[in-house]
Amino acid sequence: MKTKLLMSATAVAALGTAVMAQEMADEMTLVSWGGAYQASQVSAYSEPYLADHPEVSIVWDESSPEAVAKLRAMNETGNITWDLVDVEAADAIRLCDEGLAMEIDADEVLAAAPDGTTASDDFGDMLVSDCFIPQIVFSTTFGYRTDMVPEGVEPPTGACDVFDLETYPGQRALNRQPIANLEWALLCDGVAYEDVYDMLETEEGQDRAFAKLDTIKDQTIWWTAAAETPQLLADGEIFMGSTYNGRLFAAIEEQDQPIGMAWDWQMFDLDGWVIPEGLPEDRLARVMDFVYFATDTQRLADQAAYISYGPARASSAPLVSTHAELGIEMAPHMPTDPNNAENTFVNNYLWWADYRDDLDAKFQAWLAQ
Repeated sequence: MKTKLLMSATAVAALGTAVMAQEMADEMTLVSWGGAYQASQVSAYSEPYLADHPEVSIVWDESSPEAVAKLRAMNETGNITWDLVDVEAADAIRLCDEGLAMEIDADEVLAAAPDGTTASDDFGDMLVSDCFIPQIVFSTTFGYRTDMVPEGVEPPTGACDVFDLETYPGQRALNRQPIANLEWALLCDGVAYEDVYDMLETEEGQDRAFAKLDTIKDQTIWWTAAAETPQLLADGEIFMGSTYNGRLFAAIEEQDQPIGMAWDWQMFDLDGWVIPEGLPEDRLARVMDFVYFATDTQRLADQAAYISYGPARASSAPLVSTHAELGIEMAPHMPTDPNNAENTFVNNYLWWADYRDDLDAKFQAWLAQ
């Protein structure tokens, strides 16, 4: 049975005794995605926390892309080596349903907003699972090489241009997983936005999506790490490719690469923490102390000073201003900015929690053909 945390991080901190401090572990292993996103977490969350807790050491693991499989394996062996894991919303739902992530009461273990608004109200619809602690709103979208756009041709504007090899020749890069790719394939094959998931539930719809992807399969590099597309673009090995919008922001604004953004039909998604089920009490106490700190209003706003992802708390949004190092305004680079969000596709994470395993298998079999 899944456990419920009985003591909030506030209550733990309020005790403030040496005995309670000794009951907290002095090491944590945090799991994330590497690259610019993990760097933003280090700057906004872990470095300030460690400044207040010099007795603690943090190890970062970049295994979030394999989080579900690895947590399943850890559970089978009874050896949970991770303390806090960053996952997308659909994976959080799967892990919660399988009893691999701990259920929490947001108002008990997360900080209220500065004006007293409860955490559950402040996070609102972002709390998509009893086990999910939201951090950011991000999107999977497309970048392209501005110096490779054919002469006399308008630059690409969005996902459907990836299927137009005649207008935009050259190799592409797409994630080696079904999420987003199958939705884009149907959308760009003429299926109405509101009908995409109903279509994907059918064999006919899945076959149609794979047939559309077949048209660019031979011209596509399939990535497994989000850093690959920005590097392929920087090296001029592809014309355009999908990745997380924050990765493209880093390549464009921080590295001054000749890359443009194609926002149309960007795939909105949520990302956040889950706590593995079955942690020893001392490790759990330390994790909860960190989570209370790292997900408060200021910390989520601070993260947006390092990467162009929108904070998941409503109270954090007004605090987002300029990049911590470049000094540029961050709002225009967010996926939620009105200029970037004319046509957006919202990931149906509840749907993917039900269909992910089956479509993963089918997608990998298609790639191997």
